[in-house]
Amino acid sequence: MKTLFTSWSASRATTIFAVCLVAVSLLAPGSSLAQTTYGSIVGNVMDNTRAMIPDANVTLTHLGTNETLTGQTSNAGLYQFLQLHAAGYRLEVEAPGFKRFVREPIELETRQVVRIDVTMELGEVTESIEVTGATPLLESETSTLGEVINERKVIDLPLNGRNPFGLIALVPGVVPGGCDSPDACHPAVINFTGWGNYQIGGTLANQSEALWDGAPITGGQLNGWRFVPTQDAVQEFKVQTNNYGAEFGRTAGGMINITTKSGSNQFHGSGFEFLRNKALNRNNFFAKQA
Repeated sequence: MKTLFTSWSASRATTIFAVCLVAVSLLAPGSSLAQTTYGSIVGNVMDNTRAMIPDANVTLTHLGTNETLTGQTSNAGLYQFLQLHAAGYRLEVEAPGFKRFVREPIELETRQVVRIDVTMELGEVTESIEVTGATPLLESETSTLGEVINERKVIDLPLNGRNPFGLIALVPGVVPGGCDSPDACHPAVINFTGWGNYQIGGTLANQSEALWDGAPITGGQLNGWRFVPTQDAVQEFKVQTNNYGAEFGRTAGGMINITTKSGSNQFHGSGFEFLRNKALNRNNFFAKQA
């Protein structure tokens, strides 16, 4: 009896462990996809009397890859495209009895929710109205405070050690926390705690979270950043200083969301030479006495 009881207990423990393992595996994808860099484009479709137009055909096209997403407006005239990569898009709307509506480019940034309300004009579908204009700067769909550092700043501005994190201080509400030595905040040294030594939104240094395409790159020791991306791989990154959504956690400070370049129909490449030769340095003032 003792042997049978021991065998049954081991079997039961194995079964419970297997059930828990399956439950964790089912829950893990949802939690890992919760923190993303995706944005959204939403809006209403209406006529010139501001009456909503249901069942209108809405098409969204990625200008870099020509990938298209299609849908229809709801009974309330609402459309929405979720989980979009940061890129340029073209929005097209068609409805019987109205002219075709086209708007491009719509520049969607990391974690941005853009609202584009469409007003249709009476006419034939073969006629079209093309609208060009800047993407709205006011994000009425979210209360998050932050700023996007775009690709041009990442590539063109001088960086010590080619560390894109050096540009975080460009965002209002961010104060560099200082480092152990003047050269301790770039990847040329091993002080990984210095890479994320920024005070964001009035919080302490080394309290923020950094995400690489939604995956955390911070470690358990002093919340140090274990990985610094090369600037050639970064499309842009957004520094969220306050009021970020409930999907973000693991931080008492700000959120840094990094979006990598995903490619397009055109071939792109880059090259650089990193030269640091003391023979090219300027002369030391006190060396002139010799």
